[in-house]
Amino acid sequence: MNKEKLKKRIDAANKQTKVDLVIRHASIVNVFTKSLTTGDVAISDGVIVGIGEYEGIQEIDATGKFVAPGLIDAHVHIESSMVTPQQFSQVVLPHGVTTVITDPHEIANVSGTAGLEFMLKDSEASLLDIKVMLPSCVPATLFETSGAKLSAEQLAPFLDRPQVLGLAEVMDFPAVLRGEDAMLDKLLLSQQIDGHAAGLSENDINVYGTAGILTDHECVTKEEMIMRLERGLYVMLREGSVAKNLHALLEGVTEKNAQRCLFCTDDKHLDDLIEEGSVDYNVRVAIKQGIEPITAISMASINAAQCFGLRQKGAIAPGYDADFLLLDSLEEFRISEVYKDGQLAAQNGHYMGPIGEKCETSAVQNTVRIAAIPIDSLQIPMGHSTQAHVIGINPNNLITEHLIEEASVNNGFFVSNTSKDLLKIAVIERHQATGNIGLGIVKGLGIKNGAIATTVAHDSHNIIAVGTSDEDMKTAVEALHKLKGGLAIVQEGKVLASLSLGIAGLMSEEPFPAVYEQLKTLDQSLLKIGAPTHFNAFLTLSFLSLPVIPHLKLTDCGLFDVTSFQHIEVAVAAE
Repeated sequence: MNKEKLKKRIDAANKQTKVDLVIRHASIVNVFTKSLTTGDVAISDGVIVGIGEYEGIQEIDATGKFVAPGLIDAHVHIESSMVTPQQFSQVVLPHGVTTVITDPHEIANVSGTAGLEFMLKDSEASLLDIKVMLPSCVPATLFETSGAKLSAEQLAPFLDRPQVLGLAEVMDFPAVLRGEDAMLDKLLLSQQIDGHAAGLSENDINVYGTAGILTDHECVTKEEMIMRLERGLYVMLREGSVAKNLHALLEGVTEKNAQRCLFCTDDKHLDDLIEEGSVDYNVRVAIKQGIEPITAISMASINAAQCFGLRQKGAIAPGYDADFLLLDSLEEFRISEVYKDGQLAAQNGHYMGPIGEKCETSAVQNTVRIAAIPIDSLQIPMGHSTQAHVIGINPNNLITEHLIEEASVNNGFFVSNTSKDLLKIAVIERHQATGNIGLGIVKGLGIKNGAIATTVAHDSHNIIAVGTSDEDMKTAVEALHKLKGGLAIVQEGKVLASLSLGIAGLMSEEPFPAVYEQLKTLDQSLLKIGAPTHFNAFLTLSFLSLPVIPHLKLTDCGLFDVTSFQHIEVAVAAE
């Protein structure tokens, strides 16, 4: 800020000039005193300059309404919405989200620094305030093939960008525990570091804290949450499309510890964002579950701002950015209008802001490169064994079970069995056309006849496919190759529905309404092949390749036991 701009703001605050906008007669949600206060909210130059009595060039009578700070999603992967940052902005602003902290490690695992550049440039053109944490683990582990590798040296130049806040979720805990040089170099890049503490013990959390890691969004029980809070971490209460931990964790939130609790979505599908909401949903659930409304709003605003050092965000107070909401109801958290930098951004659930120009995407296109897939390359040898290590799905949870199941075997090879809900699953390397294919067995997806495949497969985003026959799986994978990335559903050799995700195989170039309609078509086709309705089959499938979440996962190099942190055979050794 220059001297002239500062003088202008001071004059407005001191009533020497009219302010740009005054909100009159609303009750003000004060996140500092956890109370409702009164007074005009005066705004000039996109900043709140006073609370009191002011004259404005524009004045809004907000009688009967509440003024609350704009919401902050403390940890989100925008790529999981399958639309670009600009389109994502238009989706979440009507839900009261004015700032997000994003980790673009999905696109970075595919396209490296070119992916980071795309996300930064497209974010700059959006009305939403998009802050970036630099991906710390590309690849997430060394037990899979990713499209890129990012060292501390490659990340360092991005720290000078105004959008960049620090280092994103540190998933490779073994590297932290061992104090590996490459990890230490990354940890020393910033003092703002996010964690990823799935399944870690008390002593592991000690190590994380000692390493300078400040947050965790992987808690699934209130006991885990409290243990992290006691050791000084901020805890993000996550409610995404697959990982739904909010209800369980709210049981551990009290007025004494709430100031260290934030809300996040992590990974949320476009249809869920549109129909359910972003962290505004977290706020409403928290209030219904007994959290005081202003405390819940604070968890979605000032708490996140303080965690990430965003000194001008998260409150209705002089000197803070004029990112605010007008609420018709505090108890129901019903949003009527959303303002960003003092300008109307959304009204009654509809985006009202500017539409930016499309960002150039050529550097993040054509990322699906696969070798030929002979049908026999999808066979799982069982030898003399009929028992298999099986990935057991927990609906709406990232954690899987490590099951031992009696498998159907024909001529020494596993055969999918829909009556037992044991299906073949494959991860096909798609970055370098190595021909790597990891094979496994999954229980719980419920598909009765057909196959699905996607290039959205956390975190290395190889192709992941599951089906009742090898032929349908192969057809689905080949459909993705033609699409240059996306989602596909196949039955009896026919593609029933698909969605093209041409940007790194993760995001569409189309406007969000068109992508939403295609997702609805995919949902109908999932019903045709017998997929369950109580969880999203594609999203669940996309996390079965994530080898940093317990207990059993699949990479392009084979079946991975997260507990022992090594690959294992599918067939249980015969005694």
